[in-house]
Amino acid sequence: MHLASFTDYSLRVLIYLGLKENQRSTVAEIADKYQISKNHLVKIVHNLATINLINSYKGKGGGIILAIPPEKINIGKLVKKLEKGSPLVECFSDSSNCKIDSSCKLKRALRLAEQQFYKSLEVYTLADIISNRYKLASDLSL
Repeated sequence: MHLASFTDYSLRVLIYLGLKENQRSTVAEIADKYQISKNHLVKIVHNLATINLINSYKGKGGGIILAIPPEKINIGKLVKKLEKGSPLVECFSDSSNCKIDSSCKLKRALRLAEQQFYKSLEVYTLADIISNRYKLASDLSL
């Protein structure tokens, strides 16, 4: 399974905000710490705000912060939601052109593997992911 960079960066934003606890952060700050594109992060932050995982404040003293506690953010459900538009293989999409789609048993095996992937992630929350907060904070120089 390969996660889209959008999902990867979304998780990184949530990890960063979880480490900062109730302190507001900026997109520029997060982009700098992870060395990733600020423009790409703007889209990610907008999406995370749209799905009510973060709150965004404009103006002086603005920034972003987690909207809900880390223990209520389920990693498996979030990854599944973020990856929804990225089928694992072509035959999972509505526009599949695979010639053996109707008779292929690999499709079923891959679907089961995908389901198990998400199910295994569902045992984790953001709180679990940031439980080594001091090491993570040190790695990010927070």
